[in-house]
Amino acid sequence: MNETHPAHGLLHHIAAAAADEHHCPALSWGLVVDGTVATGGGLGVDGAGAPTDEHTVFRIASMTKSFTSAAVLALRDEGVWSLDDPIAQHAPELSVVQGPAGSPPITLRHLLSMTAGMATDDAWADRHLDITIPEIDEVYRDGVLFAHRTNDAFQYSNLGFGMIGRCVLRATGRAVRHHVTERFLEPLGMHETTWDEPAHDRWARPHRWQDGAHVLDAPHPLGDGEIAPMGGIWTTVHDLATWVGWLDAANTEPHQPAFVGLSPASRREMQRMHNYAGQRPLDGVRVPTGYGFGLVVRDDPTVGKVVDHSGGLPGYGTNMRWLAGTGMGAIALANTTYAPMAEITMRMLYAWHETGGVTRVSVEPSAEFAARAAQLVALLNDWQHDTARGLFADNVDLDESLERRAVAARALIERHGTLTLLALHPTSWANGEVEVQGWGESFRIGLQLAPLAGGPIQLYRLPD
Repeated sequence: MNETHPAHGLLHHIAAAAADEHHCPALSWGLVVDGTVATGGGLGVDGAGAPTDEHTVFRIASMTKSFTSAAVLALRDEGVWSLDDPIAQHAPELSVVQGPAGSPPITLRHLLSMTAGMATDDAWADRHLDITIPEIDEVYRDGVLFAHRTNDAFQYSNLGFGMIGRCVLRATGRAVRHHVTERFLEPLGMHETTWDEPAHDRWARPHRWQDGAHVLDAPHPLGDGEIAPMGGIWTTVHDLATWVGWLDAANTEPHQPAFVGLSPASRREMQRMHNYAGQRPLDGVRVPTGYGFGLVVRDDPTVGKVVDHSGGLPGYGTNMRWLAGTGMGAIALANTTYAPMAEITMRMLYAWHETGGVTRVSVEPSAEFAARAAQLVALLNDWQHDTARGLFADNVDLDESLERRAVAARALIERHGTLTLLALHPTSWANGEVEVQGWGESFRIGLQLAPLAGGPIQLYRLPD
């Protein structure tokens, strides 16, 4: 671990305070930059008595959902199914699971986005990871409790990811774990990641804080079973940095990451809000939050779009989080039941942001936006009706005549002098602002391109 990194001392202090506050015998953390651990640290020891570090294995629980979701989308992309297929189409035995009256059939999309409506089940599901097919089929036949009608509201469901696993098994003849291992873990070199308890001692044993002392959680960690697609993976900060980097690389434009297991478009699809979950608090801060596919998306006013997922099992609390499109994230893994590592990773990113280490992600201007911006500035400096007609969409003259626009342009130049284009501030490839300067302070002109070939200007706004 790079202890000389300028953020190391600050972030290690945050991790150490969290380990003390939440009674974590062991905690491993890392700051992720472009898919690698830029700096990290460990507290406590593993099962072999060795100091915890970025290679110490923890069980990551519900963080597994992003791996399962990636496998489902890969199968979608290959034509195995549509996300809007009813689950009974691929696993007929699941036809007994139906929402309350007025509900549509449950689909893969409902399960991935937490809109199926089944009652939240963390406490129960966490003790049934290893449930067998006959046992869970009996649960389905006896009747599943719903909290909402299907497709009406956000309702977190682990059982739903067990149903996803059944669909994968029936449609392909192979369990989710095999698809994840072959499509993602092996190609990405995530060799410290498994679906089974590690065969070595370099893993953090599960604990709970009870009566003022650490005690080992019992019974022994559950093995792979029918609900494991929601939370069965064991891994390290080192491997998760690769996973975070691979997912976030898909957000970078115009450069596209190499195709490994899942297209960049499908990776971005995982990181969009498909189900709004409301204003959700995290460490005292409430922001608009939604669920993607196996990932949570937060609209943070300080650092922008944040993508993450937590994990909690008896004996473990974990989180991975990244700032979309920046290549930067944070990971924290602890071995205390439901330790709130989401708070810790967010504190780490806020702290690094406050030091200037994080900048808000910016949109690269498209060739069309850049060209139209330069042409608009030139037109304002020297208005010609023929030039304007070639630059503008046909609505512009109708919305306000070219004669009136010419008068406004001449007044602008008389007030500010000949304009020079300083910078482009796009909010998308077709919209944004153009920063210009005359003989005084700089100012901005709003610009919108029409959805037509070549991107003619449909709207521009001059300062008052």
